[in-house]
Formats: sequence, structure tokens, C-alpha cells
Amino acid sequence: MFWTKVLIAAAAGYLLGNLNGALLISRWVYKSDIRNSGSGNAGLTNYFRTYGGLRTLIVLAIDVAKTVAACMLGGALLRGLGLYEFGKMLGGAFTVLGHMFPVFFHFRGGKGILCCAAIAGAMDWWAFAVILGTFILVLVLTKYVSLGSCMGAVVFAPSLAWRFPGNTPVIVMALLLSLMAIYMHRENIGRLIHGTESKFTFHKKN
Repeated sequence: MFWTKVLIAAAAGYLLGNLNGALLISRWVYKSDIRNSGSGNAGLTNYFRTYGGLRTLIVLAIDVAKTVAACMLGGALLRGLGLYEFGKMLGGAFTVLGHMFPVFFHFRGGKGILCCAAIAGAMDWWAFAVILGTFILVLVLTKYVSLGSCMGAVVFAPSLAWRFPGNTPVIVMALLLSLMAIYMHRENIGRLIHGTESKFTFHKKN
């Protein structure tokens, strides 16, 4: 029973993760692939820089909603076994995997930062506040979304460890997600080091 529920939560999370907002909206609305524009990343920032407009909010809503749905499903499946937080984290973690490596989009997805933030929101609002606050502070001070994202990823695991002390499965999954998110930003980190990373602006690129 335990492993059946774990597999269902993981599979559902991964499949939900394939519903990449930037990819779906760019294809449905603009008949193009966001991965062929800008940085080539299927994420919120590249979508905004490429297309701009209020549809960016739809992209955000899709990625947040799919992650929260997976968290709630995982939690509901494992609640009866006394593993509610583990179930939520499991569903969310596999959503991040599906977002980063979507089988329906040739395993080329986004970097998972927004999904990780949504996991934190579904898990604990204090942890979410720390992560979001870190991201906003770094973004305001530097104008680099990528640096804000990386610093948000750095505090992701410690924030959840603070809120769920002793919950080893949750903490381990949070640490793995942090490392994965930072790894997905390896090219951005290289550009930051060399001073060639683009700064954020509220105006889309022409």
C-alpha cells in the first residue's frame, strides 16, 4: 500500500510537471516554441522577456497550480500513513522533475525555481516567506533574476529544515531540489562570473 501510494504521487507529480506554462502558452497563443527564443529556457523569465504582457501571469498561474495540486495530492495519498508532509514534498519534487525534464517536450523544460517556491508555499508559509524575501532582496539589489533564483535555492533547504526539524525525508528532498535548481543555473552562474548576464527589466526585449 505504501509503495503504491508513493508511485502514484510521484507519477502524478511528474506528469503534472509536464504542463509547462511557458511552453503551453507560447505554442497555443504565439504558435512558436519559447525554447527557440531568448535564453532558450522554458521558464517564466524568458517568457516575459520574449513576449511580455499579462499572459505572463497565466504562465505563472499554470506552474504554481500544477505544483500545489501535486503537493496536495501527494499529501492526501499519504496522510493516512502519517506521512502528510512527506507526501506533499514527494508530489512537489516530482513536479519539479517533470518541469525540468518533460517527457512530452523532449526533456527540455524550465529550471524549476517557480515550482520550488510553490512547494515551499504548499509546505509552510514561513519557509515560503524566507525564500521569496531572499529572492526579492537579491533581485532588487542586483537586478539579476538568476542570482536571486540561486540565492532562493540556497535558502530553500535550510528554510524547510527550520520548519520541519527532524523530518529527514523532507529535508533530504529539499536539499536535492536546491542542488538541482542551482545546477540548472550553471550557465547563468558562468555569465554572472564573467559579467555577461542580462539584468532584469520590466520591458520585454524586441
